[in-house]
Amino acid sequence: MTMPILYSLRQCPYAMRSRLGILHAQQTVVLRDIDMKNKPEEMLSISPKGTVPVLQLSDGKVIDESLDVMIWALTQSDPNNLFYSHDKQKLPQMLELIHRSDHEFVDALQKYRAASRYHDSNKEECRERCCEWLMEIEHVLTQHTYIMGEKVSLVDYAILPFIRQFSRVDKKWYAQAPLPYLRAWLVNHYNDPTFSKAMFTYPKWHKDADDIIFGDF
Repeated sequence: MTMPILYSLRQCPYAMRSRLGILHAQQTVVLRDIDMKNKPEEMLSISPKGTVPVLQLSDGKVIDESLDVMIWALTQSDPNNLFYSHDKQKLPQMLELIHRSDHEFVDALQKYRAASRYHDSNKEECRERCCEWLMEIEHVLTQHTYIMGEKVSLVDYAILPFIRQFSRVDKKWYAQAPLPYLRAWLVNHYNDPTFSKAMFTYPKWHKDADDIIFGDF
């Protein structure tokens, strides 16, 4: 194996953030978009938990947490300074905010999506829990264009897929929600060509398929 292999799934927010990290780090991998109903043995043999993303490096090492994939990629190369290396305090702050998002916001988001899908009466309550967290981001975005400052950072791309999910649960409500700066922030990402690259639809992988090379090359 001469190139890392990334097992992925286009619509999975965790896989999406790993793709964004790889693109912004200008790394190149073999992309295997999988069918979650028919998970390949090649993936399960290296990561039995059966979730994506899974990155198998050229030396055989396996990374199967999405944030770790991002950090690995950007440690190789960070041309846009997503780590804010000029300020050593920033990266720990980003990681803490991502951790909070992954536990506080994502938990509330999953309940909101389920309540909307099944028309539960507590949909508004679940949405309000999401908004309590998002208002912190909204406040930050009133001060600068991106979450850590005027330039985009690791945390923007790490939470982007989940805020995108939130915006799509009830599009009519979201369009008029008291989150104007968050909406502008999301549109900025949508207009970024790198986002389009990350969201490109590839054929599902099978063991006889040709390799798909993914990355900034």
